[in-house]
Amino acid sequence: MHIGLIGGIERGTHHYETLAAEGGHTVEIHSGHLAGRGVDTLEAIVERADVVVVITDVNSHGGMWAARRLAKSRGLPCVLVRRLGISRFRTLLAELAGQLPAKALARTPALAVSGI
Repeated sequence: MHIGLIGGIERGTHHYETLAAEGGHTVEIHSGHLAGRGVDTLEAIVERADVVVVITDVNSHGGMWAARRLAKSRGLPCVLVRRLGISRFRTLLAELAGQLPAKALARTPALAVSGI
């Protein structure tokens, strides 16, 4: 599963990527800032994602609304969380893996191989 993570504190990026990789997932992180090419980058991340997770506590309102709108327009699940630490991210990964359709999970090469 490929996760678009919007918002949050950028210094935690490595932790989210490592935890996602341990479960055979990938994660792309966007700060939620929309200045400059921020909107284009956000749109590209949502386009590639199987699910979008938006951290609302440390995210601009514009970033949150844009991520929700983009996810909805593409028919993607969008999960809003106030805060997202490593423990909550681990739990969220397990919950999402149990709820997403098989075709979304098959897009992640590591999961497609492990299902053979």
